[in-house]
Amino acid sequence: MTKINRKLEYALMSLKFMSSKGQGQLTQVKEICESTGCPFDATAKTMQQMTSMGLLKSVQGAHGGYMIIKDLSKVSLLELYRGLLGSLELAKCIHSDSACELTHSCNIISPIHELNQKLINFYDSLPLIEILKPQKHTHAHVELTGSLSEQGEAL
Repeated sequence: MTKINRKLEYALMSLKFMSSKGQGQLTQVKEICESTGCPFDATAKTMQQMTSMGLLKSVQGAHGGYMIIKDLSKVSLLELYRGLLGSLELAKCIHSDSACELTHSCNIISPIHELNQKLINFYDSLPLIEILKPQKHTHAHVELTGSLSEQGEAL
């Protein structure tokens, strides 16, 4: 139902790449793009936004780049989302200044507001470090595949 915006994807991919390097090491946008396949211009703009948010530090010059300066365990997904995209709104009616042609007859305004608040609370409770830490999906897939093939052989 909800999708992560590309800008948020580029930010998360960049942060994950940068966090895999040693603390205090600079990372150039070109490195991130070569490693992740993200487009250069969009990634560069996202990095600039994260710098203005105080999440990154930018060092100018031939050997310049970006470095993470904020503890990612203390930055929520909501903070990153708002810094890059503004407020989190599931529907037009979330903010009263938005015009929705169905507002006068809509019977789900209250549940949508409640759902939006729950999503905000969830994003706020999710530190970036939790999203960026290495996952073990491949092991679970191998174990599941192995056990299924073993079951197939037993039949």
